[in-house]
Amino acid sequence: MANDLFTIRNILKSSREQLLDRSNVVATGVGYKVTGGKKTSTLGIICSVTEKIPVSRLPSRDRVPQTLDGVPTDVIRTGPIRALQSSTDRHRPAPGGVSIGHRDITAGTLGCLVKRGDKLFILSNNHVLANSNAAKIGDPILQPGPHDGGKYPDDHIADLEDFVPISIVGVPSECEVAGQIAKWLNVVAKYLGKDTRLQAVRIQAEDNLVDAAIARPRSPEAEYVKNEILDIGAIAGTASGELDMAIKKYGRTTNFTTGQIEQVDVTVNVQYGEGRIASFTDQLMAGAMSQGGDSGSAVLDSDNRLVGLLFAGSENSTIINRIENVFSALRVSL
Repeated sequence: MANDLFTIRNILKSSREQLLDRSNVVATGVGYKVTGGKKTSTLGIICSVTEKIPVSRLPSRDRVPQTLDGVPTDVIRTGPIRALQSSTDRHRPAPGGVSIGHRDITAGTLGCLVKRGDKLFILSNNHVLANSNAAKIGDPILQPGPHDGGKYPDDHIADLEDFVPISIVGVPSECEVAGQIAKWLNVVAKYLGKDTRLQAVRIQAEDNLVDAAIARPRSPEAEYVKNEILDIGAIAGTASGELDMAIKKYGRTTNFTTGQIEQVDVTVNVQYGEGRIASFTDQLMAGAMSQGGDSGSAVLDSDNRLVGLLFAGSENSTIINRIENVFSALRVSL
C-alpha cells in the first residue's frame, strides 16, 4: 500500500497542473475512490469540481480521464472553495450567522432575511437590533457589532425598522401616580436628611412570546446582505418545532452547532440585566448549543426549514422563540 501511495503521489505530482487547467476542477489529491456513494479501498486521484457535469456536455479538454498511468480517478463535487471568514469579521454581502448589533450594544447574530410585503429585512432579536426597547426606529445597525470592531458610519449595514417591545419587570414605571408618590416621599426624605431615595419600578409585566426585531438593509440590498446562512445555505421553508426534533444553527460565537428540542411549551424567566426580568411563554428548549453573542441565530431542522429564533440560554440550555410567533408578531415571512 505504501508503494502504491508513493507511486500515486508521483503520478499526481506530474499531472496535477494539467488537471487543474480543466475549467471545473478546483482541487486534486490522493484518496479512496467512492463508488455508488460508498468509499472503497481503492486508492486513486481525486478531482474536486464546482459542479458535476455529464461528460457528454463537457468539451474534451475539460474531461477528467478515467485513469492516469493506470491509476483510477474520481470526481467529487465540493462547490467553489473559498477562504473562510470568521463570523466576527466584516462581511459584504453579509449572510446569516455573522456578528451584528445596534450601535449601543456589544454584538449578536444576524439571523436571516425575511420579507414584509415586497421589502427585504434582517431578522434578529430585539436586544440585538433594538437594544432591549431602548432604540429608536431608524437607528443605525452595524455589521460587525460594536464588540467586534464595528463602527459608524463605516460598518453601517441597515436601519432599525421595527421591534416587538419586551415587557420587563424591574424597569422604571411609567405610572404617573407612582412617580408622583415617589417624588413626594423623596422630598420628605431630603427634608429629614436621609440619603436614600425611592424610584417607582414595574413589578408586574405581561408575558412575552418573542424577542424579535427587523432592520432594513441599506441600498442596494445585494451589496449588503446575502439570503443564506453560513455553513447551512438557503432556508427551505418553515416548520413547527416539535419534541426530539434535530436542529442546527450558525451563530456569531459558537458558529455551527447542532442539538435537539428537549422541551416544548416552555415558560421561562429571562434576565435582561441586574433586577430586570422578562417572562416568556410558548418557547422551545434545547441543550447546550449556544453562548453569549449567538442571540438572534436562526434555528433550522435537518431539512433546512426555519423553526425558531434563538434568544437566551444558560450553561446547559438554549431558549428559542417559535418562528410562527416571530413571523406573526412582526408581520413578516420568508
